[in-house]
Amino acid sequence: MRRRTEPIVSLELGTSHVRAFVGEPGEHGGMTLLGMGECESVGIRKGELVHFESVAKCVQRAVEQAEERADVTIAEVHLALSGAHIQGQHNLGSVSVEGAIDEDDLERARAAARDVALPQDHEVLHSVMGRCLVDGALCTSPLNMVGRSLSQNVLVLHGNRARMINMAKAVKSLNLEIRGMAFGGLCAAMATLTPEQRYEDGALLIDLGAGTTDYIVWTAEGASAAGVIGVGGDHVTNDISHAFHLATPLAERIKLEHGDALLHPIFRTRRLTVQEDGLGKTARSIRLYDLHNVISLRMEETLGLIRARLDRQKLLTQLKGGVVLTGGGARMANILQLAENVFGLPCAIGEPRGIDGLSKQLARPEYATGLGALLYAEKTEREQASRSRGLWHKLVRLIGW
Repeated sequence: MRRRTEPIVSLELGTSHVRAFVGEPGEHGGMTLLGMGECESVGIRKGELVHFESVAKCVQRAVEQAEERADVTIAEVHLALSGAHIQGQHNLGSVSVEGAIDEDDLERARAAARDVALPQDHEVLHSVMGRCLVDGALCTSPLNMVGRSLSQNVLVLHGNRARMINMAKAVKSLNLEIRGMAFGGLCAAMATLTPEQRYEDGALLIDLGAGTTDYIVWTAEGASAAGVIGVGGDHVTNDISHAFHLATPLAERIKLEHGDALLHPIFRTRRLTVQEDGLGKTARSIRLYDLHNVISLRMEETLGLIRARLDRQKLLTQLKGGVVLTGGGARMANILQLAENVFGLPCAIGEPRGIDGLSKQLARPEYATGLGALLYAEKTEREQASRSRGLWHKLVRLIGW
């Protein structure tokens, strides 16, 4: 059957998995998932490429699987990226206006907002436009309003140029065109936060990944802060491995099966028997309370680093929508309670929403980034098409057709 619209493909390049999602945008909005493919990551550490050929092979496997399941041929993708080099910079661009505000005034304000000083080795990943101010007062839409000054809030996401280029080259080596790139934390927010959390109440989205922890903050002004902590679930696994002298695969399994983000007195006397693979390996036991203590310390430290950043920016008091957790780490036992202790705010697990055709298996927090990248890509392409139509109509009026 012929599709009414061209499918959109998102590609999540994560530390633990590379995932490709194929979605079909509706003619009047919305998105339907057609299929997905995934491959365990090799060659990505802390969200960054460390082995070119391995990453290219992972991308190829994920894309081929998605092609088979969605019955499409993939030639273009939208990338979702992370990495401790990615930073968010909030800015307010202001311009003088005369009379009623039009599209040209709005574009001038946006250009002023995007004009930020970046580190020499950094490149803009993309910008997230927030709300405008007319004569200092916030407004939903400034068009046709009368004032003397127009200001535009924007969050500029930028990262190390070479590191982003290396990721892009690994994808393009497979003859795939890159239609766009976006910050993974923003993508997770697109899939999980409600319109009220993003545009009215304000909220903090934290994506607990394997190699990194992404975060992005929304306030009444729009996207107001974002960043990446170079610590993730793999660091918890390493802590367990070192603390109890266990092989990394066994430490990972114990974390997934018995991990807990909080300490419970009942586990002071309970022990877990562990058996390592290999001849001559004898079974031994570790105290569950000690295991949970190792996990809790690392998770509290990670969340505390984000809290400290937001305290310095005086943003915590603007988050009436609370904290939303996504990523694989969001499935750890009692992580919500730990997050509430750290931030002093209501916390919830963010499950992907706004996409038709999601199975229960995919409606989980670890898939929020890749699925959100579909929504972000659809929104971006719709806005680009709208701007193109606007330029065409302006040209038609200019030449009198």
